[in-house]
Amino acid sequence: MIANQPQKTAAKSATSRATAGAEPSRRFCVAPMMDWTTSHYRYLARMLSRHTLLYTEMVTTGALIHGDTERFLRHNEAEYPLALQLGGSDARELAHCAALAERFGFDEVNLNVGCPSDRVQNNMIGACLMGHPDKVADGVRAMIEATDLPVTVKHRIGIDGRESWEELCEFVEKVADAGCRTFIAHARIAILDGLSPKENREIPPLKYDWVYGLKEKYPDLEIIINGGIKTFDECHQHLAHTDGVMLGREAYHNPWLLAGVDQVFFGDTPAATSRHDALRAMFPFIESELARGVYLGHMTRHLLGLFHGQPGGRRFRRHISENAHRPGAGLEVVEQALAMVPEQAAEETAPSGHAMA
Repeated sequence: MIANQPQKTAAKSATSRATAGAEPSRRFCVAPMMDWTTSHYRYLARMLSRHTLLYTEMVTTGALIHGDTERFLRHNEAEYPLALQLGGSDARELAHCAALAERFGFDEVNLNVGCPSDRVQNNMIGACLMGHPDKVADGVRAMIEATDLPVTVKHRIGIDGRESWEELCEFVEKVADAGCRTFIAHARIAILDGLSPKENREIPPLKYDWVYGLKEKYPDLEIIINGGIKTFDECHQHLAHTDGVMLGREAYHNPWLLAGVDQVFFGDTPAATSRHDALRAMFPFIESELARGVYLGHMTRHLLGLFHGQPGGRRFRRHISENAHRPGAGLEVVEQALAMVPEQAAEETAPSGHAMA
């Protein structure tokens, strides 16, 4: 069963819940991922977990200031707690966009200092900012002055040419002096010259001990660890040394993993008792999105991993893949695909340890 299914779309007049109370818990988070952590994926994630902190895809300050602001910041209240991730480096622009985050009802605003792609480097966005800690500090300071939301930074542990422990500590100290209290550390350096973003997620070695070292050296800061985490057992190991964990691709490709988060990490009852129930709880949302002209395939591409490893799961994925793109495709495509998965097989205990196969 699903405990809560609010349907109201957050508007620009919304008041952030974070400004009215405590900060969202970062004990368990899903990482911002371009083209993946869209509003449609986040709605599914929220049907599976009430407490997981969700992040938007990175949105650049230029897109928000010069583009369709309402479209970029549109989200559903069911997605809360929800953080907006910004990409940018100009302090005034970051301040303006941080104020927008509060105005649109987000719970946190996060600065991307970790994306290694050439495209964002050319605009002084992402991991290249690890080489400019003073610029990051200026941006964070301006954001903090512009909003009552918590301002956080997601970063690498270094970049090529600036990859020593001392330089990582210099970065953290300068940004902390600007007022940032929460650092989400991807436990790899980013190699900006010669590796693709995909290679940057795989080739540089993980150095979890460096992230542990940040928490030990700066106990008053909140340190969240990210990078290569796949199972709850691994999460528990990291939580012995840090304040929270952030999962990325595993939470996307294997979304049912999130169904165990509320019980395992927050001591609450599960939000969903079966994959069927979680998907059915999305039906009103899917219908409302279709009514405003959203293409069914834009939503269903995020559902393909829900029945991974389950009897009928392959037929579920095939039916959606072959039919969601057809002109006029509607909710019936999802209903037909769901009927191909034996419901008895899908009734299961939410994951409590290893990631589900």
